[in-house]
Amino acid sequence: MRPHAQKFRTSRGMSLIELMIVIVLIGSVLALITSRIMGGQDRANVRIAETQLITLAGKIDQFRMDTGKLPESLEHLVTSPGSTSWLGPYAKTEELKDPWGTAIEYRRPGASGPFELVSLGADAQAGGDSVNQDIRRP
Repeated sequence: MRPHAQKFRTSRGMSLIELMIVIVLIGSVLALITSRIMGGQDRANVRIAETQLITLAGKIDQFRMDTGKLPESLEHLVTSPGSTSWLGPYAKTEELKDPWGTAIEYRRPGASGPFELVSLGADAQAGGDSVNQDIRRP
């Protein structure tokens, strides 16, 4: 027999414990990567919601310039409230929901202006912190 062929016959495979350690390490790395990706998605949704509120505020201002008054509800950006000066639609129905699928709140008057837009964040509950914090646009 050749010398290197002898080595293959005497070498042993991984033990069950070694195999379990490798599986646990791979699982830990995958869990870390997944949590980073998911956390990044939540932060991205916060930025999208902030931008969405700014855009929606601009559409409300356009409605006000065209009709001379603020809309009674956000739905009046999509369908005519019966005004002859309405030149919409100013928005699409899907634009009235935040990235988490919750309806954006329209408050008239607002806390610091004629209106306020509020996204309730990832948890769709008032208050909260981090990605669950309310996002406001006066």
